[in-house]
Amino acid sequence: MKRTTIKIDESLDARMRHEAARRGMTVSEWTREAIAAHLPGDERGDAPVRRRFHSTGSGSSGRSDIAERMEELLAGLADGRDLIAEEETHDVRRSA
Repeated sequence: MKRTTIKIDESLDARMRHEAARRGMTVSEWTREAIAAHLPGDERGDAPVRRRFHSTGSGSSGRSDIAERMEELLAGLADGRDLIAEEETHDVRRSA
């Protein structure tokens, strides 16, 4: 391994040390992991690793027609109507 020196302020150093301790890691282990997570590719130089953001899919409606119906849905909202909610209520009643 190669040794590298960086300069960070005291606040960042304290946060880093706290997080490493919380995870049961040395500061060196934590630093290597943090740097690797922000660089493309893996340690062997293979193809870039795609990061998945935690918010990915958080707004998923489970519907595939939203993009095609955007104008209609926005017009409904402008009129004070949530067309999707109305359709879902109608679908629930129909299946009951």
